[in-house]
Amino acid sequence: MNFVEPIKNKKDIERVEEYLTKHSKRNRLIFAFGINTGLRVSDILSLNIEDVKGKNLVEIKEKKTGKYKRFPLNGKLKKLINEYLKEREKIYSILKDDPLFVGKKHCRLDRSQVYRFINEACKNIGLRINVGTHTMRKSFGYHFYKKYNDLALLQKILNHSSPAITLRYIGIEQEEIDLSYNNFEL
Repeated sequence: MNFVEPIKNKKDIERVEEYLTKHSKRNRLIFAFGINTGLRVSDILSLNIEDVKGKNLVEIKEKKTGKYKRFPLNGKLKKLINEYLKEREKIYSILKDDPLFVGKKHCRLDRSQVYRFINEACKNIGLRINVGTHTMRKSFGYHFYKKYNDLALLQKILNHSSPAITLRYIGIEQEEIDLSYNNFEL
């Protein structure tokens, strides 16, 4: 099994977003959810319309841990949700308990479909890292840590059991080791 990496360059994140915007509002929104909330793909795909439409806060029970999680939707996500739902309502009527993310047959998306579009987007913009669905969550963690330098808070957000796990998860540990070697000479 390949170890997936975060997208560490913000310009690369913007390029992925631009690529996805051109191809699918749905895929763009899924990616935005991942990099802005740190949710696992299983939790993103289990969202229903009623969980997010017109909401400021989202409340879920995490699939993996069974733990309650509550988080606010930022302005970017609210905007993308509204645009996506308006476009979707043009195609067919939607009910509040419908899945937020559906495929062509109006069934809930699965993680393999998300893996394919993330991989395709990264490949098409020339990004040469190991990507997968967890790339979104790891990118959130990496950029959150870089911005706030609050490992304890990030550990709590990601529901990790130790700070060391969180650092290794977002690729900081190896990055700091490499930097220390590059800046050391005798």
